[in-house]
Amino acid sequence: MRAPLSVIIPTLDAAEGLPGTLASLMSGLQAGLIRELLISDGGSTDATIRIAEEVGARLLTGRPGRGAQLARGAERAGGDWLLFLHADTELSPGWTDAVEAHIARTPDHAAHFRLAFRDGGTPGRIVAGWANLRARVLGLPFGDQGLLISRKTLDSIGGVPDLPLMEDVALARALKGRLRPLEAEARTSPARYQSEGWITRGTRNLALQVRFFLGADPAKLARRYASRPEN
Repeated sequence: MRAPLSVIIPTLDAAEGLPGTLASLMSGLQAGLIRELLISDGGSTDATIRIAEEVGARLLTGRPGRGAQLARGAERAGGDWLLFLHADTELSPGWTDAVEAHIARTPDHAAHFRLAFRDGGTPGRIVAGWANLRARVLGLPFGDQGLLISRKTLDSIGGVPDLPLMEDVALARALKGRLRPLEAEARTSPARYQSEGWITRGTRNLALQVRFFLGADPAKLARRYASRPEN
């Protein structure tokens, strides 16, 4: 039986964090869980492409935008199950057991990891705690928490929405009632929070989410997300 899992990572100048992410996936290869790794790049000018080629990933290139990049990866993936993962997120030891258990026991549901920040200190634990509570109570995990989903389930909700931002929220809303937490962590980089301030970044993220729920243009939200607040 062929390995069931296609891992899809959207990238854009992700050379700094990508090696750690790839290293954390090695246990999945060793366990025979990962069938293929797809790097869906949006025009990197750093060493991202070289890193992807060195590890033997399938490289897909096209216009930037996380939703579009994930959709390209999903379209080309050959696995019965897909794992969407950010390029600066490392999975904790034991993640393969958690994924295998989910695939075996709850194949009709998608799943996400618990969020943690690498070297985030007390602010990181607070933000991660809120994110995990939101995911558990409201069924709205962050994209940083990864998304494990079967091809069948993804097709049933119309695939990945072509959004430059908030594609994770749109997917979670489409999967309402069909999302489960995995017993493993997705450990993401705190760099953006640390550079802008935990309170500032967290407040901006919350404001963007509220505006999305109220019908704001995701393209405009994406530009605001990428920009830094004025001092």
